[in-house]
Amino acid sequence: MPTERRMAKIRRVLQHRQPDLTVVCENIHDPHNVSAILRTCDATGVLQVYLLYTEEAFPELGKKSSASARKWVDTVPFRNSTALKRHLKDKGFRIYATHLGHRSTSIYDVDWTRPSAIIVGNEHRGVSEEALAMADQNVYIPMFGMVESLNVSVATAVMLYEAVRQRLQKGRYPNPDWPPEWIETMLQDWLNR
Repeated sequence: MPTERRMAKIRRVLQHRQPDLTVVCENIHDPHNVSAILRTCDATGVLQVYLLYTEEAFPELGKKSSASARKWVDTVPFRNSTALKRHLKDKGFRIYATHLGHRSTSIYDVDWTRPSAIIVGNEHRGVSEEALAMADQNVYIPMFGMVESLNVSVATAVMLYEAVRQRLQKGRYPNPDWPPEWIETMLQDWLNR
């Protein structure tokens, strides 16, 4: 039987979950990178992460490598980008792909308080052309050094914490849209994990 303190912590975490902020991991090869992304998603209140694997095998995410974050962040696998795009659009998401191009927008010029899905790509190839076609907009992280990219898990953390900053300013933490019944239903689910 969980203690009252444990149940209070789970309720607090659930109250901060952001169902309208998500990440799409596209063909990320290294399971340690996916695990690091999941840890950041848990820390920032992301409820679900989508795993879009059209070329790579789905990563094997053990409890040790994901530091148990996978227990608290649901992963949803997809093998088809068209089906995933339809799914995200049906949920009202605006889709952003990380891509450095002449028509890309700085992450600091995006309104992350709107329903947002961020596609992050493979460590070597980046976001695929297929995934870029899914996106409503391409985004980049401004950088001022000689290196033009960050590790995929670090880049994801930078973008998610910009979303957190904006959402904090708008009073989205804790999430004012969660009905108490949802919290209690999820609490029971999480206690059984």
